[in-house]
Amino acid sequence: MARLRLGPLLRYVDGSTATVWVEADRPCTAEVRCADGAKGTAHTFQIDGHHYAIVPVTGLRPGTETAYEVRLGAADAPVWPLPDSPFPPSTIRTPGEGDEEPLRVTFGSCRWAAPPSDEHDPVGPDALDTLAARIAADPDGERPDVLLLLGDQVYADQTSKATRRYLAARRSLADPPGDQVADYEEYTHLYYESWLDPEVRWLLSTVPSCMIFDDHDVIDDWNTSAAWLAEMRATPWWRERVLSGLMSYWVHQHLGNLPPAELERSELYAAVCRAPDGTDALRAFAAASDADPTATRWSYRRDFGRVRLLMVDTRAARVLDEQNRAMLDPDEARWLREQALEGGCDHLLIGTSLPWLLPHLIHDAEGWNAALCRGERGERWARFGENLRRRSDLEHWAAFPASFEELTSLIAEAGSGAGAPATVCVLSGDVHHAYIAEPTWPGGGGPDARVLQLTCSPVHNSIHASIKMGFHFGWSKVGRALGRRFVRHGRTARAAINWRKTGGPWFGNQLMTLTLRGRSASVRLEQARTVRGAVRLEQTEESRLS
Repeated sequence: MARLRLGPLLRYVDGSTATVWVEADRPCTAEVRCADGAKGTAHTFQIDGHHYAIVPVTGLRPGTETAYEVRLGAADAPVWPLPDSPFPPSTIRTPGEGDEEPLRVTFGSCRWAAPPSDEHDPVGPDALDTLAARIAADPDGERPDVLLLLGDQVYADQTSKATRRYLAARRSLADPPGDQVADYEEYTHLYYESWLDPEVRWLLSTVPSCMIFDDHDVIDDWNTSAAWLAEMRATPWWRERVLSGLMSYWVHQHLGNLPPAELERSELYAAVCRAPDGTDALRAFAAASDADPTATRWSYRRDFGRVRLLMVDTRAARVLDEQNRAMLDPDEARWLREQALEGGCDHLLIGTSLPWLLPHLIHDAEGWNAALCRGERGERWARFGENLRRRSDLEHWAAFPASFEELTSLIAEAGSGAGAPATVCVLSGDVHHAYIAEPTWPGGGGPDARVLQLTCSPVHNSIHASIKMGFHFGWSKVGRALGRRFVRHGRTARAAINWRKTGGPWFGNQLMTLTLRGRSASVRLEQARTVRGAVRLEQTEESRLS
């Protein structure tokens, strides 16, 4: 009989439908049965010897909650819930048809897999584990309506001791890429390590999630520059790594981001499901995506009533030519603009793994570095700039000055005029701390909407003390003055806006939650802490936004 290897993950949910992702240990039909009679089935598809299904569940009723179970093949007993599970039943909560109920959006990024519960955790309690424990203790209480995971869901380049032992049993770690993952099979191990964590497994089975990649899902500094990419493509191991990274992302994360109707329209998904083995079709897709950033759109849109979420790919859609650097290729930028300006929403959320607004010194340093790398100060400075860019991770929106200004202009336009949303919030992670920043436009001529940069990271990771000091210094008056010196040396233009930090910086394993009701909005930051021997999420900040 078929067994459940990974999952279930509850991914897309609206008022009448949902999708549930599973991995089985052999080909079979996966079935989801809900206590209220809603159900769905899907046959597994095969990638590199693994068997997956994303099950569309239909017949759900708006504003209800129902428990569900998963069955594989002709088994008499469900494979989920697990026997003797300490957790409450996994449920699907559907939104109501009106906007009287709040929408809670919880987000964060950068999660190392937590070690087994009997081992010491060197980076402190995991915020996702802690959130799961709180929900499980009060299953009828408050919980997120959706969980946004904004990148670095797995770390292909910074593996745990357990993963290194697994890799060493497969191949010699003396050969490149050493103790980093090399192929699709090794990527699957990363997902097992991360998503078989009991608390996280249950959390992802009962709270819908949206995901997007960042660099460590493939490798640190992924697509930081044309020179970096050329060097990587010259290595004997890079092609297998990047194709495996894109393939595993499509299977484990991207499919669940899509509504059932989009899945049905996907030619690739249809081809993979039709084939006895979809590996070749998916590999060809990954190769095309790596070769041409315009070949694939990883960005996507989700609507939650009158709240619009635009999740933006800031890694694979880049233009890397130094004279024409852009965070988004022209097609991707056009898509983002069309979605943001469509109107009809009370709150516009732009999910981008990399922050738009940074501490002023870091923003100016990244713009200066971009100027050096494109040759504003000559060849020697350009070589210095490229080296500095890689060593210091100078690759956020500020490192793509034209793209920064385009996003700034788009946000102002989307937030202005009749029917403008009450808030435009840019949700980001990456930088291993949390803060809130608010822009202002010269002369008070900004948009009607309140605009905020909300950054929350990490979920479970660490940051060096020297970097903490650097982020504090970056917001200071002295830091701003030093930044202006960078601007003058690089002959770069000042940003069209100014901004100030209105919260933080906060350091620790943490999650941020937006609560949206009608045109009102508030934000709450919670950190995972051990207090008197008990691990819990403690509220650090709560602010009303509109």
